[in-house]
Amino acid sequence: TITLNILYSNMKKIIVTGGSGFIGSNLVNYLLKKNYYVINVDKLTYSASNFNKKNLPKKKYKFFKVDINNKKIIKNIIQKYKPECIFNLAAETHVDRSIDSPYQFIHSNILGVFNLLEIIKDYSKKNKKIKLIHISTDEVYGDIKKRKADEKYPYSPSSPYSASKASADHLIKSYIRTYKLSAIISNCCNNYGPYQFPEKLIPKIITNILSNKPIPIYAKGKNSREWIYAEDHCEALYQIFKKGKVGESYNVGSNLNLQNIKLAKLILKIFKTKNYKIGKKVKIKFVKDRPGHDLRYSLNSNKIYKKIGWKSKTNLKKGLNLTIDWYIKNKKFLSSISKKLYVKRLGLKI
Repeated sequence: TITLNILYSNMKKIIVTGGSGFIGSNLVNYLLKKNYYVINVDKLTYSASNFNKKNLPKKKYKFFKVDINNKKIIKNIIQKYKPECIFNLAAETHVDRSIDSPYQFIHSNILGVFNLLEIIKDYSKKNKKIKLIHISTDEVYGDIKKRKADEKYPYSPSSPYSASKASADHLIKSYIRTYKLSAIISNCCNNYGPYQFPEKLIPKIITNILSNKPIPIYAKGKNSREWIYAEDHCEALYQIFKKGKVGESYNVGSNLNLQNIKLAKLILKIFKTKNYKIGKKVKIKFVKDRPGHDLRYSLNSNKIYKKIGWKSKTNLKKGLNLTIDWYIKNKKFLSSISKKLYVKRLGLKI
């Protein structure tokens, strides 16, 4: 036991903020497989889940229920564990919720990032090796009508959510330049995969099929998104941590772009190939569009391909098959979440 404790105390340590959320859960599992000691810092909002912590090795994993705005506790955690990297995934993410209630997005996505930056700035005076990898979004670029957005594309956020993420990106860049902070920003396209909260499009479609309910699609379903399997995103984040240049931003995309209506039809088709009995109420239902809904997001990810050598590995059909299988096998994940948190339609305020 003493030998094991010494072994684990000497392991390289990484902090993941928001590690009980969707992408965070996948990243925690990924880093544990890479043999890191992972410290998960999460305030456990509605979209986080204790289900995500099942079967995690206690000797290699530590959880703290805390808001990243709590400067005292976050500072103490960093000083105690001395991580070589902090992956910041702590954020409010659902656009519809940001339309109805913007405050929490400003509080978490801007003030929370500011708090982290201040702590890291002070800590790095003694430990210059610490690095911040901040996980942003493709939505900061706004509506991309035709071309693809590279890292130099101007920011043009459309919702309180994307505006709060854009604000955080700008704040981080200012700390990199002014205080020489060791930070890197990643801007990723839409993720899907295990552990995703069922208010998001793909798990919403899957869970409605499983529950024999209509599939709601905004407007006529022409809105187009680029999709990446969460594990591929985690691999990209790890490679950015290992090979990325401090002060840079990297787009993380799959080049797999699809209209929402075609995505819904593809998921239905995959269910049918599995000989899954689809209920009579499962039909595509067009609903009123949300305010300021961007038509298309699309990333130019040539930089990460060329500079780091990363490319997504999972094609959309394979990723959707894996995701559907996971939700079918893990129905307890859905039953552990109150339906009040994801069934009600949001994002209608104007």
